[in-house]
Amino acid sequence: MLGYYSSLSAEVYDLDKPIGSSFGDIEYYLERLASCKGRILEPAVGTGRMLVPLLENGFQVDGFDVSEEMLQVCRANCKERGLSPELFNAKMESFSIDAKYAAIVIPTGTFLLLYEREKSLQALQNFYSHLETGGRLIVDLHVPSGIELEKTSTRKWQATNGDTLTVESKKVEVDWIQQHFVSQGRYERWHEGRLVETELERYPMRWYGVEEFTAILEAIGFTDVTITTDYQFGNYPKNADAIITFEATK
Repeated sequence: MLGYYSSLSAEVYDLDKPIGSSFGDIEYYLERLASCKGRILEPAVGTGRMLVPLLENGFQVDGFDVSEEMLQVCRANCKERGLSPELFNAKMESFSIDAKYAAIVIPTGTFLLLYEREKSLQALQNFYSHLETGGRLIVDLHVPSGIELEKTSTRKWQATNGDTLTVESKKVEVDWIQQHFVSQGRYERWHEGRLVETELERYPMRWYGVEEFTAILEAIGFTDVTITTDYQFGNYPKNADAIITFEATK
């Protein structure tokens, strides 16, 4: 079955990146948002890994995702903790709501799943339109490093019901001119030694040069663009293995 963040991958995501698990990003975002007094929006909210800590620290946060399966897990995670944020199904490039936000945040490179340049530009313009004056966009990106096609990695997890979940992943395509690559993941559920469920998913991902993305933000109308490496504020990247965070103001 070929899908996109379907039920099995949503379950794996929640096991692999549970609520509050951090790559340094949760602490960084909490610090950068400390002065934020208005509402925050998290596009591509996933299962709530970042959303829940923000809510538990007193921020008002809404979220959306293109995957209803991911949202179902996110709602359950929030309900378990007595939280009830506004969550809805939407796309980054086309969502339209009657609200303005003090901040829009997209951690861990999720924005790059918009691999088509036109749609990614539409999304950035959409974020700009949904920010209040003085509002901030904070988004994590990364650039490709050492892409090896067809090299396979396999990981596995134990589900709460005792099933074994496995993921075999590999990069299968790269387009250096259009600036995107495609990863493929095969998700499997094993119950008492038998394969009972499988999903095949393809994840095209775009990349941007650091100065390229800065120029795009400025062309849209953002100002005060700052670039951060590995959550060390203001440190300009020196290699392609880093997480690069852009912060910009409307």
